[in-house]
Amino acid sequence: MINGFKYNGMLAAFATVALAACTQAEVDVVYTGLEASPEVGGPAVMSRLTQDQYRNIISDVFGNTVTLGGRFEPDNRVGHLIAVGAGQASITASGLEQYDKMARSLAEQITSEENREQYLGCVPEVSTAPDDSCSREVLSRVGKLLFRRPLSEMELERYVQASADATLKVDDFYHGLGLGLAGLLSSPQFLFRHEVTEADPQNPGQLRLNAYSKASRLSFFIWNTSPDPALLAAAENGELHTKRGLQKQVDRMLNSPLLEDGVRAFFIDMLEFDRFDTLAKDATIYPKFTFAAADNAREQTLKTVIDHLVTKNGDYRGLFTTKDTFLTPLLGSMYRVPVMVPDGLPDAWVPYTFDEGSQQAGIITQASFVALHSHPGRSSPTLRGMALREVLMCQIVPDPPGAVNFDIIQDTFNPNLKTVRLRLLAHSSEPMCAGCHKITDPMGLALENFDTAGGFRSTENGVPIDTTGELDGKTFEGPDGLGQALFNSPAVTECLVNRVYAYGTGRKATKAEEDWLKTTVKNRFAADGYSVPQLLRSIATSDSFYRVIPSEAKSEIASSFLN
Repeated sequence: MINGFKYNGMLAAFATVALAACTQAEVDVVYTGLEASPEVGGPAVMSRLTQDQYRNIISDVFGNTVTLGGRFEPDNRVGHLIAVGAGQASITASGLEQYDKMARSLAEQITSEENREQYLGCVPEVSTAPDDSCSREVLSRVGKLLFRRPLSEMELERYVQASADATLKVDDFYHGLGLGLAGLLSSPQFLFRHEVTEADPQNPGQLRLNAYSKASRLSFFIWNTSPDPALLAAAENGELHTKRGLQKQVDRMLNSPLLEDGVRAFFIDMLEFDRFDTLAKDATIYPKFTFAAADNAREQTLKTVIDHLVTKNGDYRGLFTTKDTFLTPLLGSMYRVPVMVPDGLPDAWVPYTFDEGSQQAGIITQASFVALHSHPGRSSPTLRGMALREVLMCQIVPDPPGAVNFDIIQDTFNPNLKTVRLRLLAHSSEPMCAGCHKITDPMGLALENFDTAGGFRSTENGVPIDTTGELDGKTFEGPDGLGQALFNSPAVTECLVNRVYAYGTGRKATKAEEDWLKTTVKNRFAADGYSVPQLLRSIATSDSFYRVIPSEAKSEIASSFLN
């Protein structure tokens, strides 16, 4: 048992290994798309693994038979993306303790008597004494997958020696090896995506990511997990530094089932679906909106996204107009439509197409979007309009002034202001409120047919709901009209291009990158029929995605974590 590792006195040895590992590889903070001028690139970031990435790697390396439990450091959202926040994240002392506990628990399971044959691949000559050969084989193989690069001889020797020392203390080889594995799993080299740069021999005076860092960026971008053995091999043999070799690997990855996982991960981040973890509605008003209903709503949108963008390779803009989706009986009851499932499978997902006359059109009318951007007990055209502007169009909505009085909006029983449109009109008559509401409300009011839990309604307090709206000076009617307005808006596709690039690099684009994204990449996206897989290919095969422009300021992430 790794709880029986007799950890006292041994943590210092592995802290030394972790410190040496983090300082051994030189880190020049850097980065590099489609054809672009040499100044298109930016600084590399040291990104802490997100919770989902940590889980994905553990599953990829050790399979689904190990149990992962514990508390993660909270993910941080910057620039509307957790992927960007990860590039500014450190690990607190309490967080390091939690990672250490998870590492020891995983190592205990891996080296347990029932699992060691499956995971280790070698048997010590004597189980009560060190076996450096077996330890070296296991730690080298597992370490390469966890660190996303081969361990240096010095690193490997330290882990092997520390495992041998631990074995001698308790006369148990598996105890010592487990402690070595725990050291790998709690190392900064695993917990952080540690990008390393090198001189670009084909472009004197420029820097690029080295082959293993290039493989890592590519893998997290498309799959949201660490490189598989084939991608690591392509890095090792130099294939990734050739245009043909890079294209081969990108095409392989885009044709892998793991592409669905990667696209899901991006849209979970972009649509801010981590907020579902704390989403709740007033149970006295909306008793049907349970945690199960919220989970179904989230999954409905993700299934729609994958079906439309990956399975059908559809036009990204069609996400806002499509009538095709997937439902469970639980969602059917919320949308008030019949959902037929196979006998004995009451929770099954089935394809469903809403009628042409239905107000359901695109993911913005699904329960996930309208519920996530509402109050617990009432809808909010302002919150919905803000989400449309900020999440889907990358536009900034100013924060409200500090002394705003919301009484008019919140008084849903006012006999003279029975609809939210009337209440917002009265509220925004105040000069300090008018500016922001002109940005958000004309779009958000088009979704007023949907209450805070995603249910359809045609009246509010007995008064017919007016769902006319406006975007870019053009008026439209209802959710269908809003979806078509988003379909036609250049800001929507430009926003996606920017979000995808920021997601892949883990940082906000530089000015040179923004210009390149707005022209070259966006034009290619349009020429490719607004195909998301093709957008991923365009970015992933470009030199700019891996080009590094050094930052004058050293990254403080490692030092703040290690000191």
